[in-house]
Order: sequence, then C-alpha cells, then structure tokens
Amino acid sequence: MGGGQRVGGEGTDLIFPDRCIAHLDMDAFYASVELLRYPQLRGQPLVIGGRRAVAPTADEDGALRFACLRDYRGRGVVTTATYEARALGVHSGMGLMTAARLAPDSLLLPADFTAYRHYSARFKGAVAALAPQIEDRGIDEIYLDLTAHRSDPAPIARRIKAAVGDATGLSCSIGLAPNKLLAKMASEFDKPDGLTVVGPEDLAARIWPLRVHKINGIGPKSAKRLEILNIHTIGDLARAELGFLQEHFGRNYAGWLHAAAHGRDDRPVVTEAERKSVSRETTFERDLHPRQDRAELTGILVALCDRVAADLRALGVRGRTVGIKLRYEDFRTLTRDQTLREPIDDPARLLAASRECLRRAPLDRPLRLLGVRVSALVPVDAVAEDAGPWAQGEFAFGE
Repeated sequence: MGGGQRVGGEGTDLIFPDRCIAHLDMDAFYASVELLRYPQLRGQPLVIGGRRAVAPTADEDGALRFACLRDYRGRGVVTTATYEARALGVHSGMGLMTAARLAPDSLLLPADFTAYRHYSARFKGAVAALAPQIEDRGIDEIYLDLTAHRSDPAPIARRIKAAVGDATGLSCSIGLAPNKLLAKMASEFDKPDGLTVVGPEDLAARIWPLRVHKINGIGPKSAKRLEILNIHTIGDLARAELGFLQEHFGRNYAGWLHAAAHGRDDRPVVTEAERKSVSRETTFERDLHPRQDRAELTGILVALCDRVAADLRALGVRGRTVGIKLRYEDFRTLTRDQTLREPIDDPARLLAASRECLRRAPLDRPLRLLGVRVSALVPVDAVAEDAGPWAQGEFAFGE
C-alpha cells in the first residue's frame, strides 16, 4: 500500500517512553465501500446518505444510472462523502439539501449499513490478529494500545495498514502518539492512507500551529468563543492562563481545554469486554432551534440512530438503555434516558426510544449539539429474538 509515512521528530522512528496509542480511521469508509461496488465512480464527487436516496438503476443497455444530488428532496443528512465532494464543502452531518447547493453535480447513493458492517468486521478482524488490545469506537475507527511496540511503533503500524488493505481492499490512516487525544489528531494529518507519528517534542511544531477546532471536543461554538478571546490556535490556548479560561468557560471545561492544548490525556484504551456504552453525537455548524430547524434536526437524529445501530451490530451487542444528549446555546448540557424491557440494536427501535427521551426535554431554546447513546450492553447471542413489528414511519423532531 502507498500513502504517507510521515514520522515526527528528527529521526526515522520515535521512541515513546511510557505509552504508545494508535488511532486507526478508515478513509471515507462508507464511500470507499461503495467505490468497491461501483469502481466507475472513482475520482467523482460522491455523497452517501438520505433514506430517500435512490439506488442506481440499469437502463435498457444495462448501463447504471446514478442519482444526482441536485435532484434530492427530503430531510436527510450526509452520512459521508468522497474526498472530491469534501473539497466542495460537503461534510458528514450536513443536510443533503444544503449539500446540493454546494455540490449539485455530486452523485448520491443511499447508505448500505449491511455492507459497511461486513467490511467493518473484516478490517477489525485483520487488526486484532496483529494487535489485540483494541478499543472499538464505532463502525469505522478504533484505538489500539501499542505500548509493547513503543520503542519502534512504525513497523507494526505499517503491517496493520497492509493487513487492512489485504482484508478489505480499503485504505486507512493511522496516528501514533503517547495518548488518544494526539493519536486521533495525528490520524487526520496525512489522509488518505497516511501514517503519522507525533511525540511530545512535536507539540510546539506540529500541534500548536493548528486552529483550536482541530482538538476533538472543541466544536464551532467553542472555537468562536475562543476567537473572540483572541485565542485562534492551539498554541494560543496553551499560552492562556488557566484562571482566564475558567472565567469564561467554567472550572471543568477550562481544565480540559488547558490540558488538551498541552497534549495531556490519561484516558486508557478500553477493550470490548470493558465497554459500557455506544454513542454518536454531532456539534452543529450553527445553533439549530427545535421549531424553526425541526426538519434539519429530524434528519440529524435519524442519521445518528443509524450510525449507533450500525456500531452496535458491528460490535455484536445490544443495549437496554437509550439516552439523548442536548447541549444548548449557552453550553448547558442535558441528558435524558429510557430503559427498555429488551435490549435493542436496530435503528427503528432506537429512534422510537430517542423520541420518547426528547418528549421529556425542554425544546424551547437553540441547540448546538445532539447525541444518542446506548448503554447496558449485552452480547447479541445472549438475547432472545423479538419478532414484534417496528415500523420507522415519518416524524418530526420533538414530536
């Protein structure tokens, strides 16, 4: 496999004295799976998502005809997009109607979660054969504890990349770092098909020049507030006094901002046996009001439930407790959850339970984040099948 092999520091390999954590992220995963099926679309802007997206149809000559994004009508959101579509401003979580205005000539395919789960299981199986200490973060990304290889982690990372390619025909990008925070950032540095190593000595040169929103957990609203305070880069954030940050963001969030800017993160790699929940959340590019922006929020909630359900099935688990997370424009966060009689893993039931949670949440203020979480997990083979019908149907956010 080709791709970047960017290694931080002055030498050819970096020695991690304590821990070595890898973040592996499949490159444009859903879109890449579709390109295996439709290789004739390579190099073209392609968007995946939308329950009303039309599957390709064959004409009289047997040639496939693909739907065009400009013709889409509905409340769906972008699940993912090829890098060609991303270059036009399309990104995950964006409403498909908005994406159509930015990239009207992009092709559109419906999401096929059965295929994505199949390839997810294949790439994770290939990785587990080489590095079994895995934290599964969803259908398309994992963390690995490579501390046993900390003196020279690049060779094992290259072997993992090659194994993923052999098992799936797909590429992935890997970031190597002393913790999960930096590893996730590093995996984005050289996409697609990249391998990037970031050590403590690289912090000032490689991390601090980046804009603050590159830290996972700093969304558009937080980044805007930081910019108002003349904090534009991660380096600016690192130089800010902790007390100053606490005045504007409160003790807990300010403490996290300060630690993240200095590259500190003590979170361990949590293996599947220890996993307690599965969640997905989206921070919006602008605040969305539950009434005025109901259609967009509806599409986002549907997409989140789809992704959480896909993650559950990829993990081979179901969950009994479903929760929603709302963050309002003033940064206040609210959660509501519901415990079901039987554990679930399908999007229709997950959506229904999420709606019940929303009924118990104030929806009179603009929102900046929406999340869906499933906990009380059990292995799928330990659950009796329930043959009861569950129809998805149409609904509006908050109804």
